[in-house]
Amino acid sequence: MKQWKKLIRHILRTGVMSEDRTGVGTMRVFGYQERFDLSKGFPAVTTKKLFFRPLKHELQWFLKGSTNVEELRRMTWGEDSTKRTIWDDNYENQAQALGYTDGELGPVYGKQWRDFGGVDQVAKIIDQIKNSPDSRRIIVSAWNPAEIDQMALPPCHCFYQFTVIDGKLNLLWYQRSVDVFLGLPFNIASYALLMHIIASICDLEVGELVFTGGDVHIYKNAISQCMQVLDRRAKKLPTLKMDKVNTLSDLTQDFFDSIELVNYHSHPALKAPMAI
Repeated sequence: MKQWKKLIRHILRTGVMSEDRTGVGTMRVFGYQERFDLSKGFPAVTTKKLFFRPLKHELQWFLKGSTNVEELRRMTWGEDSTKRTIWDDNYENQAQALGYTDGELGPVYGKQWRDFGGVDQVAKIIDQIKNSPDSRRIIVSAWNPAEIDQMALPPCHCFYQFTVIDGKLNLLWYQRSVDVFLGLPFNIASYALLMHIIASICDLEVGELVFTGGDVHIYKNAISQCMQVLDRRAKKLPTLKMDKVNTLSDLTQDFFDSIELVNYHSHPALKAPMAI
């Protein structure tokens, strides 16, 4: 995926070294945008392996409105309690410090998406897309200032906006803080999958996915891995295989289990520690 490599190259050439909350340190730029035409394939990175199963089930977790890491583990791995999720570190390092137990993370993404002060934002945007597709107010916000201090992790991808142009659904999301190596490939594919799901519910084709980042950074412990990404040649994008969705109630465990990437071929995985 050329857009991701382009961003990595831009940060390595123009970024500024900076200290950060985690103590790891970053090379960063402020303000960046990229666009992805979903008609050309599903935007899964191919210059390292994208682990699609945790990604699709995290989106399932968000859309259900759950904020419990144990439920995310069951969605992702079934009854195999030995496998971890991408939220375990946040639970062990932040949620427990806030006094949460039994896997609770506080009012993180799922709570805000499905119950922001009593408003089911996801149901609302589906109604808007169907009935007011030209509206400039089709927005879901995860940034709730009244509850930020209660969250194990304040939302990095803060809000997203839909619009319909020429019968195609388009999505733009804003991310205040972006870990370009570990997080961004996950975010791009997650919002692409969300686009496909909402488009299916609204009987629309998918159009353009737009990423807008605030603090866009590479952690110092991932710089060498990013150099390896630049040395690798991108492969052809896969396609998404997904059943038709008619309502939010169709978003069952079986539905998410059945979603797959067809003809996804990538270079081997590249790993780096997650900065907490």
